[in-house]
Amino acid sequence: MKNYLQYLPSLQESGIMSAKRHVAKWQFYDVTMSGGDIMPALSYHEQMDLINIKKIRELQKDLPEFAGYFFRAMEIKKATNTRRNYAYDLSTFFYFLKTENPYFQNKDIRTLPVSVLDDLQPVDIEEYLSFLTYYEKDGQVFQNHAEGKARKLATLNTFFGYFHKKEMIQKNAPSVVDVPRIKEKNIIRMDANEVAQLIDNIESGEKLSKTQKVWHNKNKLRDLAIVVTLLGTGVRVTELVGLDISDLDFDNGAMRVIRKGGNEDIVYFGEEAEEMLRNYLDERLTMEPDPGHENALFISQKNTRITVRSVERLVKKYASTATAKKITPHKLRSTYGTALYQETGDIYLVADVLGHKNVNTTRKHYAAMKEENKRKAAQVVQLREK
Repeated sequence: MKNYLQYLPSLQESGIMSAKRHVAKWQFYDVTMSGGDIMPALSYHEQMDLINIKKIRELQKDLPEFAGYFFRAMEIKKATNTRRNYAYDLSTFFYFLKTENPYFQNKDIRTLPVSVLDDLQPVDIEEYLSFLTYYEKDGQVFQNHAEGKARKLATLNTFFGYFHKKEMIQKNAPSVVDVPRIKEKNIIRMDANEVAQLIDNIESGEKLSKTQKVWHNKNKLRDLAIVVTLLGTGVRVTELVGLDISDLDFDNGAMRVIRKGGNEDIVYFGEEAEEMLRNYLDERLTMEPDPGHENALFISQKNTRITVRSVERLVKKYASTATAKKITPHKLRSTYGTALYQETGDIYLVADVLGHKNVNTTRKHYAAMKEENKRKAAQVVQLREK
């Protein structure tokens, strides 16, 4: 096994990072300029938390001051990404009240008292859901279908519910509004032949344009490692881009990921994923990423940690050479979940491996496969030879 840590001294010599060995793992530390104190470097997820917190505070400036109680209470219950979504949704709601509801048009949203929530009736919430279908804001056009409306209604339910529970208002108007009906969607996934073709096309670069082939030659090992890791572990794209070199544990065929909500988990990978990761890591450790990105596993052409959007684009590019289906990183996750369920029939195992907190989430997505398998079973037993 290669010693990938041999490259770390170059990071230390740069004066940007320092590293120390701890229980067979390498942890990275920022070296401060004042007194040379060593402080833990921010991880990708900590950086994203700070970005989210900054955005939340920015959006709160356009919300009633009493909304601050809600966001402070949510700090101990919800991840920063969820709280940021709350802030976006509430910003849209109060924009609607200010622009569409005559009562609020001459009001200062910031100074509204919390009692104003009691003045809102279920019909006001229903008007808001209708508004969400199509509206313009800051020169942009926005549209929401049933899923988007359902999420925004859930945000209002949580927001009103907090103040109702604290007995600061008398009722929760959104709680009696019907949730928009969301149509069940079939799981889009790749079959075994499409998966094989996808991996072959990434390796060969076939069916790519001349311009795409230039970038393919530079990024082939990285792109192979990304796609095979998604297909071979079922991790979310946000979990993948957050991976650091130090998260890989080849001795146990495992990687450390940070799940939704900030929970740490261990995910195991097979031989093919290990091969692709090792091949890429040989190349990765010769790179010199920008400061702050030294430990990121997957590096972009800009010498920074690869983004979710970049992974989505590369998956779309390569998948279009192997199938007519619209494939995203989440569809690769579905492909893995489907294969695992078909092989094991264990919905609890699938839920655990995919990091679903509630097995009902998994069951909802894969229950149809169980019925499909039952139908196939009916054709297996022949009562008479044909």
